[in-house]
Amino acid sequence: MQKQRPFILILLALLQPLSGALAPLAGIGTPIGNATRNLGAPEQPLPVFFSIWSLIFLAYLAFALFATFRREPWMERIAMPLAIAGLMNVVWMLSAQLIVSQPLDFALLFPIGAAAWFSAWQFDRMRGMGGSIAKLTADMTTGLLSGWITVAAAISIPLTIRHFSTLGPTDQPWLMLWATLVPAMLAAWAFTRFISRSLWFYVALGWGLLGILLNNWTITDMNWLAIMTGVVAVIVLSLRLKRGAHGAVQAA
Repeated sequence: MQKQRPFILILLALLQPLSGALAPLAGIGTPIGNATRNLGAPEQPLPVFFSIWSLIFLAYLAFALFATFRREPWMERIAMPLAIAGLMNVVWMLSAQLIVSQPLDFALLFPIGAAAWFSAWQFDRMRGMGGSIAKLTADMTTGLLSGWITVAAAISIPLTIRHFSTLGPTDQPWLMLWATLVPAMLAAWAFTRFISRSLWFYVALGWGLLGILLNNWTITDMNWLAIMTGVVAVIVLSLRLKRGAHGAVQAA
C-alpha cells in the first residue's frame, strides 16, 4: 500500500477537478455554487474567488508527482492524510452536484478539514529538517487546502442555518456575517496555536475574507459589513505576523 500511495495521490489529484466539473462538462447534476450564486448573501465571497481551487489542485498534483518520483521518507507522513482529504473532496464535490443537500455538504467538509489539518500538522513537525522545492510544495498544498476548507466551512454555516429556518439570503445580514467570521477567527487561532506555522493557511483565509469584503462592497452594497470584514481580516493577519505561530513543534 505504501508503494501505491503516490500513484493514488496522482489519481486523486486528477479526479478532484474532474469530479468538480461533472455537472458543467457532462450535464449531470447541478453545478457547484449554483445554489449560492446571485443570492446576495453577505457572507459569500465573489464567485471569482473560488478559483483558488485551481491553485490547490495544481499544488496537490505537484506534491503527488514529487512523492511518486522522489519517494523521500518524510513524504509518507503526509501522503496518507492528503489522500484522505482528496478522496473526501471528491465525495463532497459529487454530493454537491448530485444530491444537493446543504446539511450533507456542510457535514462532509469536516472530514476534509480534519485530514487537511492533520497533514499540515504532520508537515509542521518536519519544518526544521531543511528546505527544498518539494517541501515548499508540501507546505503550500497542506496550508492552502487547510485554509480554504476553513473558509468553506465558515461560509457554509449561514447556508445551513437558513436551510433549517425561514430566513432568506439577505435576512439578518450582521448575524450571518458574524456566524461566518467568528468561527473563521477561532479556527485561525486554533490552527496557528496547535497545528502549523504555515503562512499558506493565511493566504487562503485572507483570500476568502477579501472575497467577502468585495462582495459586500460591490454587490450587496452593505458597506459596513465590508468594512467589518476588512477589520477582522487585518486583526487576524496582524496577529499571525506580529506574534508568529507556535505550530506543532512547540505545541506537541
